Amino acid sequence: MKSYFAHESAYIDQGCEIGEGTKIWHFSHIMANCKIGKHCNIGQNVVVSPEVILGNNVKVQNNVSIYTGVTCGDDVFLGPSVVFTNVINPRSAINRKNEYLATKVGKGASIGANATIVCGNIIGAYSFIGAGAVVTKDVPDYALVIGNPARQKGWMSEFGHKLEFDKEGKAQCPESEEIYILAQGIVQKSEVLK
Repeated sequence: MKSYFAHESAYIDQGCEIGEGTKIWHFSHIMANCKIGKHCNIGQNVVVSPEVILGNNVKVQNNVSIYTGVTCGDDVFLGPSVVFTNVINPRSAINRKNEYLATKVGKGASIGANATIVCGNIIGAYSFIGAGAVVTKDVPDYALVIGNPARQKGWMSEFGHKLEFDKEGKAQCPESEEIYILAQGIVQKSEVLK
């Protein structure tokens, strides 16, 4: 007996591993040899191409396209109509399946509605990609990026709040009250609360 739910209109190809408690909704297609973790939610009309890896508790909203070469860590959020690419210079008449570039999405990252992630980039842990952004380069951990092309406009906490750093490079999340340190362009969560 399977330990996940798949709507009767969903297609799941051979060789997929799907974790306990995962839900796959209407008209979604999980292609061959994908690995989907526990307690994920795959919205309707989602395409997950062969050999994609999704960690645990990944939320994929409606109409998302996740192509071969994408790996998402645990707790990733993919907003409605997010699109990943996997070839940097596609042409209809030229087969470039052996040129797929890997894209890695770090733990806890959120990618907003209608964003496009150009292949070959790393989306840092807990980063926040604004709606409609076009990501063309690596995104640091905790970074907030917006626009086309996406540019960094700040930093975000693990709870999804914009961080305001003081002169000493410290910021506090208003929800969790966790402290973050900004040093040499890198944000890290402090082990010391308040």
